[in-house]
Amino acid sequence: MRMSPLVRTLAALTVGCAALTATPVVASAAPAAVHAPAKHKMKVQAAAAKGKVKKGEHTQVKGRIDDLARSNATGTETLFVQQLQAGVWVNVFSDTCRPNGAFDIDVSFNVSATLSLRVFHPESSLYVSAYSDVFALVVI
Repeated sequence: MRMSPLVRTLAALTVGCAALTATPVVASAAPAAVHAPAKHKMKVQAAAAKGKVKKGEHTQVKGRIDDLARSNATGTETLFVQQLQAGVWVNVFSDTCRPNGAFDIDVSFNVSATLSLRVFHPESSLYVSAYSDVFALVVI
């Protein structure tokens, strides 16, 4: 026996209302969720050691991450040097910082251009994501 569109619509509404009514009961029966500790904010400061380099020449991006919770951190944090390419930030180099928050990441580029760079720290179990101000590196 075929059901008319009206009967199918009413049946669907009945099932939907029943599901909505049962959902709060199921949710209230679940145990309370354990909240993770709040993640800390950090500030990333970075700049190129030289403002102008030759094509293929190695230089460093130096800086530090600042946070009051760093004294409680036991490990090092991964950082990425990112380059702005066609409006998108692309990871080009990575390294970790020292336990005191300082870092110097070796970089070199094989293009002649003025590059827009920044240092990015992805979200971790202890920190929210953060990035430095944009800085320029001229490669001749």
